[in-house]
Amino acid sequence: MINAAKAESGEFYWPVRIYYEDTDAAGIVYHANYLNFMERARTEWLRHLGYEQDRLAASLGIVFVVRKITIDYIRPARFNDELTVISSVQRLGRASLEFAQNVVANSTVLSRARIKLGCIDSNTLRPRAMPVDIYSEIANAAG
Repeated sequence: MINAAKAESGEFYWPVRIYYEDTDAAGIVYHANYLNFMERARTEWLRHLGYEQDRLAASLGIVFVVRKITIDYIRPARFNDELTVISSVQRLGRASLEFAQNVVANSTVLSRARIKLGCIDSNTLRPRAMPVDIYSEIANAAG
């Protein structure tokens, strides 16, 4: 099991190892894979809070979906690098939240993103307020 750490600042750290399949012909991580790494980190962050996305959909009828992404690619990652995705909630609304996510290697930022998520009803696919307990847990985790 991979160990994740949560800092008092509200940051959540998730380790990522770069495999050959993550790279392009030049041996550099393919740009879209950074989004995969960030998605995994957000999923593990939610799991760390005690929520599984499939259970939220099945029992509460809610899902979190990506609404907007802004990403900067600063330096390349390569095969076999050990990276960390640092995630923190920057804004929290009743039916949305916005993350700042940095992919780092040895304290050097490789990629920086802002991801806005919406909470939607899994049947109607329309915006829906987060249940109060989930909203409160996220607010507490955000610091």
